Amino acid sequence: MKYNKMYILVILLIQSISISAQTEISDRIHQSIRLETDSIFDRLVEIRRDFHKYPELSSEEKRTQEAIKKHLLELGLRVETDIYGYGIVGILEGEKKGKNIAWRADMDALPDDSPDNVDFKSMTKGVKHSCGHDVHMTIALGIAEVLAKNKNSLQGTVYFIFQPEEETFEGAKGMLENGLITKFKVDEIYGLHVTPASVGQILVKPNEMFPYQKEVRIELKNTLSEEEAKELATKIRNSLIRSKDGSKPWELQSLIDPEIGLTNPNTIFKDFLIAEEYFRIYSENDKLYIEAQLFETDSARLKNIIPTIKKVIEDENYSPQLLSVSYIRGNPIVQNDPKLTNSSINVLDSIYGKGIVTACYGQVPYSNDDFAYFQQKIPGVYFFLGGSNFEKGIIAMMHAPYFGVDEECIRIGVRAFSSLIFERLK
Repeated sequence: MKYNKMYILVILLIQSISISAQTEISDRIHQSIRLETDSIFDRLVEIRRDFHKYPELSSEEKRTQEAIKKHLLELGLRVETDIYGYGIVGILEGEKKGKNIAWRADMDALPDDSPDNVDFKSMTKGVKHSCGHDVHMTIALGIAEVLAKNKNSLQGTVYFIFQPEEETFEGAKGMLENGLITKFKVDEIYGLHVTPASVGQILVKPNEMFPYQKEVRIELKNTLSEEEAKELATKIRNSLIRSKDGSKPWELQSLIDPEIGLTNPNTIFKDFLIAEEYFRIYSENDKLYIEAQLFETDSARLKNIIPTIKKVIEDENYSPQLLSVSYIRGNPIVQNDPKLTNSSINVLDSIYGKGIVTACYGQVPYSNDDFAYFQQKIPGVYFFLGGSNFEKGIIAMMHAPYFGVDEECIRIGVRAFSSLIFERLK
């Protein structure tokens, strides 16, 4: 019995020493990540500004791909460009065995004629990075460089997926259909999007980050007058929309309001259904069509939408004119794996202290990301990264004409997510 107790004590002591040594190594690596991020920050800003000056639309990302390829090869990564379109994958293999983790960054810009309120203005007429993909690519390259410099301590392989055609919702699906999963056996996938939260904030939550998107079409016999059709559309909209205590979750400026925004447990950005204010009404082939985009936070309520529409049509005595009510489009939405999300929060909190991750309590209307397609195949987490600096008048409201980004978010993204990937590889 004494021998057994002594044996157990020795084993526990050895385990304790091993854990202590591993913790010391991790602490040293994360300190290195901080220092490396700071040392390359100015160069990363230059890279971001180059992307910004030469934006390319979906399916036209040729120059962007070439620039990314050059950076990845200089870092010593293996590069694959034969997946889909102008997509590119950089492969960083650690010195030790471990998991396979992917980081995804989207590449394409938007058609946008609004003024570019920066010194490094877009050189491509009518095209601009007004959704932050220039920042996303830069952060991914920064993570690749920082982790490459710590390659000897990496356990596993990191795949940096630079994805084209996000704005058209085609790129992720295209990469998957062309064998991304077969070629690279990825265990987990991560990504981010800049948001109007304050620079320094990282927001995340388990499950849905956006509401469910549905585009509905009502097909009727073309016997209604224009006024009758408009009145019917208004009544349908009023019967569908739902919000908390009469709030206005369609007003996106409220996303960052500390009292009702995403970071407040009592946010207005949960439990809502938003419908476009003006439904599209048109005639074609002797039929009348009424169409609209809907945004519903609760998956259980989706089944009620079409019956509700039919009930309004019945109540208005238009049932004889009704031909069909159907969904004509509905993209999958970003849904974070709960276990990975909670693990990621714990990792970041343990390294950078409580507060680096801010709890997100709502879902962002009118938005979505085809990162959702990756999550259908691979457990993953999608983060919101604050990019606004209100004192400087910089507001990172995606797709808005005044969109801007405080480039300090690049430093925060590279540092935090390099550490996260390093830990998750173990």
